[in-house]
Amino acid sequence: MSNIWSDIVLTLAAMTLIYAALMDLREFRIRNEIIIILGGLFVIYSALSSHSAHISGNVGLAAVTLVIMLYYYHRGAMGGGDVKLLAVAFLWVGIAGALPFSVLLVIFMLAHAGVAKLGGARYKASDGGKRIPLAPSVCAALIGTFLSAGLQSVP
Repeated sequence: MSNIWSDIVLTLAAMTLIYAALMDLREFRIRNEIIIILGGLFVIYSALSSHSAHISGNVGLAAVTLVIMLYYYHRGAMGGGDVKLLAVAFLWVGIAGALPFSVLLVIFMLAHAGVAKLGGARYKASDGGKRIPLAPSVCAALIGTFLSAGLQSVP
């Protein structure tokens, strides 16, 4: 059963994600403060909800994600903010939510790329082509995962 305080923290996390998506769309940058806030909100949420039993799995998945994404950052395929945001997103969803989050992420990334290809979204030109900000897709997928998990817990 959900308690009001964990719902408030989840709402604050969703608001922070919306802010992160908007900032990345405008500036192509994800500030470290946003990552720290999202990580702190996860700790608070875990303490307030029944999810604290799975915290070690969540941290492990986030660490593995971070290491894998650092490879892509090193190759210039991703920005540092994107790497950190993905790691904190997997911290939130954990192993149980990784598949739904990943499916939503692919859907939102493809939609965003399609809109950018049609000229309806900002992008940065690079040697490899057009680069779109990743945060809007990550944030939308994470909020979608929050909502789907909340709907599943209702009898």
